[in-house]
Amino acid sequence: MDLVFNTRTDDLSGRPCDKNGVFIPKDAPPPPREARAPDDYSPFNNRTHFEAAEFCYTRAKLSAKNVNLLSILWAASLARHKDSAPLRGAKSLYETIDSIPLGGVAWNQMEFTAKDPEEPDDPKRPWKSETYEVIYRDPCQVVKEIIANPSFDGEFDYTPKREHLPNNAGLRRKDFMSGDWAWDQATKIAKDPQTDGAMFVPVILSTDKTTVSVATGQNEYYPVYASIGNVHNNVRRAHRNAVVVIGFLNIPKASKECEKDAEFLKFRRQLVHTSLAAMLETLKPGMEVPDIVRCADGHFRKAIYGIGPYIADYPEQALIACVVQGWCAKCTAEPPDLDSGGDLRWKEHTEAVIEQLQTGEAWDSYGIVNDIMPFTNDFPRADIHELLSPDLLHQLIKGTFKDHLVSWVEDYLEIVHGEEGAKKILTDIDNRIASAPPFSNLRRFPEGRGFKQWTGDDSKALMKVWLPAIVGYVPSKMVKAIAAFLDFCYLARRNVHTPESLDEMDDALRRFHRNRVIFQTTGVRPKGFALPRQHSLVHYRDLIVMFGAPNGLCSSITESKHIKAVKEPYRRSNKYKPLKQIAYTNQRLDKLAALRVDLESRGMLEGSKGKKQVPPLLEDPGDVEGPTVHNFTKMARTPQRQHPRDLYTLAAYVNQPRLPELTRRFLYDQTRRAQARSELEIPLSECPKVNGPVHVYHSAAATYYAPSDACGVGGMHREHIRATPSWYGGDARFDVVLTEPQSGSDSINGLSVARTKLLFSFRHKRIKYNCALVHWYEIYGNAPDVNTGMWTLRPQYHDRRHRNPHLTVIRLDTVLRAAHLMPCFGRSVVKHLIRPHHSLDRFKAFYLNKYADHHAYEVTS
Repeated sequence: MDLVFNTRTDDLSGRPCDKNGVFIPKDAPPPPREARAPDDYSPFNNRTHFEAAEFCYTRAKLSAKNVNLLSILWAASLARHKDSAPLRGAKSLYETIDSIPLGGVAWNQMEFTAKDPEEPDDPKRPWKSETYEVIYRDPCQVVKEIIANPSFDGEFDYTPKREHLPNNAGLRRKDFMSGDWAWDQATKIAKDPQTDGAMFVPVILSTDKTTVSVATGQNEYYPVYASIGNVHNNVRRAHRNAVVVIGFLNIPKASKECEKDAEFLKFRRQLVHTSLAAMLETLKPGMEVPDIVRCADGHFRKAIYGIGPYIADYPEQALIACVVQGWCAKCTAEPPDLDSGGDLRWKEHTEAVIEQLQTGEAWDSYGIVNDIMPFTNDFPRADIHELLSPDLLHQLIKGTFKDHLVSWVEDYLEIVHGEEGAKKILTDIDNRIASAPPFSNLRRFPEGRGFKQWTGDDSKALMKVWLPAIVGYVPSKMVKAIAAFLDFCYLARRNVHTPESLDEMDDALRRFHRNRVIFQTTGVRPKGFALPRQHSLVHYRDLIVMFGAPNGLCSSITESKHIKAVKEPYRRSNKYKPLKQIAYTNQRLDKLAALRVDLESRGMLEGSKGKKQVPPLLEDPGDVEGPTVHNFTKMARTPQRQHPRDLYTLAAYVNQPRLPELTRRFLYDQTRRAQARSELEIPLSECPKVNGPVHVYHSAAATYYAPSDACGVGGMHREHIRATPSWYGGDARFDVVLTEPQSGSDSINGLSVARTKLLFSFRHKRIKYNCALVHWYEIYGNAPDVNTGMWTLRPQYHDRRHRNPHLTVIRLDTVLRAAHLMPCFGRSVVKHLIRPHHSLDRFKAFYLNKYADHHAYEVTS
């Protein structure tokens, strides 16, 4: 796709300057970084010392006791060689890490109390006399470190941009700086002459409580994360230190009799806003006067900061926007009829309501908590209602899908069939889900969806297989409503948006609203849909136009960050007042990460083993480093030794008697492309023979561009295609693939569907042919199923008795990727659990599962 890019050239153009702020010529090279000798790994003695320290602290997460033991054993093994170990105990390790001059901004502390110093203690309200500690680190310094990270070079926007589609088809929305909000903010900032040539740095914030332990006392923490809008969305999602914890808010506790006290609740809300305003204070000067910073490309630039989007789930949004629970934080739609619509909230309107109305009136008429001012009021150009970003995880995946639709279907079944009847049906639905055929990176549900604690990944995984499992048990209109929502969800989660995709989202949302009425008429939701998280869907189009693709602003990024920033550091602490220990663990991790980036940028870690290692039992890592290409498929490195090397003997060994014939016809097609006749019309005697050895493989790797899925920074995703008689010592596995259409095969959007039966290679006249023997599927009907929106397929045979399958040998490089099929269960009951590896043989018809992942949705919809 040929795009036309517009960037700011007249005002906030992000021009390079020197460290004193004097602009330099356009083509001037960046000033050299501080010189370092090629063997200078200070504060570590050498590379081994650094990588050993990083291994112990970052990767293995060894306790101090284990570091001491490892140091002793290592030293003992080297003593006879009169050499010393690089590690000399935990204390030495921690001191060395702390002395790294890069990264790891120091932690500060501030304290708050609810009681005026002159006010006497109130024994009935002991919480007022408590001191509430908030620890944080200078966000300005954290932001500067993110800006200066050399690993972000090439994945960093120094100015807002417009990406024009060909033929005046509109704008493309991808990374944050391609949205209208950044462009409009830059226009406002540029009115000040002293900002000429600067770059705009939007600071993205997020708060989200997390639980680290269920059994101990203080088990909740309240981290604050910061990022910047300049780094591309894929970098933010890839957890490459583009999202950093900058503080921990306090969670005041009160006794049972005080926890619902209005004064206590007000104090809790006020403490959040006061803490955030104080924490971000160091950013304020740079919001009006440019701050000179070093950037990822090595150049200095003048930076103007701004409070950017705020990532939060709905309760957190209501708290941050000072909105009453049950109301929308983005608009004035009034519950319980949120779908009636309302005007967008904006800062000046909220201030007018607070000024003119009493607390009760503002609360009841506008849903505004008017005794607290949002923290954003302390900063220029910041409107919290405008800044609240879309939240794919809590609004779509956990909210509308898991909490609403899955629960509503269960309620419907109980209303219609009674409690016992519903249990039987849900058991069968669980069996259907458990029998889903295996697929790359598809989470297994061996006991269905009936587990107690859901995670976001559980919900995402269930979305892939749930719809076909409920067909036949719920009305068609209910299936249509769920399919429409899934369409909206998969469209919203795309990496790139265009006017066409936004129109498709609007259409899916209209279909969802039209068909979800079935939940109301059947008694599941008799009072309607006063659900803020579901209501938020109406704002998605505008938010994508403002902020770019929402997958770069999703709370799943910060929720996954909880593991590294909070949960793992908590487990490494001694559990006594662990908050400061958590903070210092983060500081040391940041220092090691910053030093690694610096050493890599200087070429001092070539061949390093510090990159992510894939555990052997993890089927597919998913994310793959570049280069960015459309797709390629490669055979596994090692052939199977137990298989015969002769083609005819191999055919008998794998029970595929037509293999020699099909291979010869394939070879005829490859060697005589100018021939007008089809290879099937050619007498077998005219087809070349395969005389050389044949090698069999049990897998191939398909790598393709899928930036909306788990992928590398370049957008490349990898999955393995299996054709093996025994998967990890168990059942056979022969995967389904999407491939280029062949003679006699049906196609969907230019792709055909087939099941791999054998992966093999051979040579003919010094040319190597990597091949797959496949069994084709045919399309049932001329259009997707009207209820699920998925194409229906069935295995293709040459006879009615299904004894002569339509088999072909194809080139492996015609395979795009794996495909996932879900059985068409209809009204049949899965009386006993069918093993996933048997499903493709047990059922006669299948849905081509477009919800298997985002790339599958895009190529098969």
